[in-house]
Amino acid sequence: MTNLRNYVLSRWTSSDAHRKVLGPTNSFLKYLAKIRMDIRYSNFGLCLELSRSIKERKMITQRIVTLNDISSILAHIKKSYNVGLIEENRYNQYTAIVLFGAYTGQRSMATISKLTVDQFRNALVSENPALLVKSSHDKIRMKHYVPIHPNLVDLLSHLSEGKSENDLMFEYNSFWMWNKRQQIPMSHNGNHFVLGDLRKFAEQYGDVIGWEQSNRAYILTHGASGIDWKHYKHPMPEHVYDNYMKYWSDTHIGIQTPRI
Repeated sequence: MTNLRNYVLSRWTSSDAHRKVLGPTNSFLKYLAKIRMDIRYSNFGLCLELSRSIKERKMITQRIVTLNDISSILAHIKKSYNVGLIEENRYNQYTAIVLFGAYTGQRSMATISKLTVDQFRNALVSENPALLVKSSHDKIRMKHYVPIHPNLVDLLSHLSEGKSENDLMFEYNSFWMWNKRQQIPMSHNGNHFVLGDLRKFAEQYGDVIGWEQSNRAYILTHGASGIDWKHYKHPMPEHVYDNYMKYWSDTHIGIQTPRI
């Protein structure tokens, strides 16, 4: 085992390569100890242990999403429509997904892709529209209300026309595949836009506008843990909406008029 360890360390310089060779070897020793019922095989794993390296601790994310980035994504969608690369329905769909994700910070695959038409219709009839996200539509299985920004009402109402109640509201897979081919550049660190950036924008822009933490945690279901959330807090939809609009009412993200 010592000879093997020395060979691996001299043959490759990458710590990832060391783990790829010595890790499975250690697992094989544990397997031998189990099938032969001899714990001495496991003891040989001590010869394969590597010294621990000190890694730089990242205190903040390196992925930055700004208001200009979201506007740039919407402009790219509009340009694709204007030159005939996407049809009107796709133009409205893609625009709605970007705006809804940016305004609400909902997880793209776990939540946005699963929302149905009836959920939006039930919300849009209210004076203070707040969509009810089911526990099965949330990553941490937390049922919660999501305010619908006034700038989204007309577009979402248009998208729901002519659809059955159980139909999915958004053509998520279509947008995901289209965006994957576009490689839309972001303004920081040379990244390309991915759907998860919409949630990052809501979180990061929330810091810019001073979005209150409790309302933010509830809507994003991020950091909503502990005794207070499990046993005490239960926001009502009208209060969730009112508190949300205190911070987001003046935010207008390159709104596109629906093509009817």
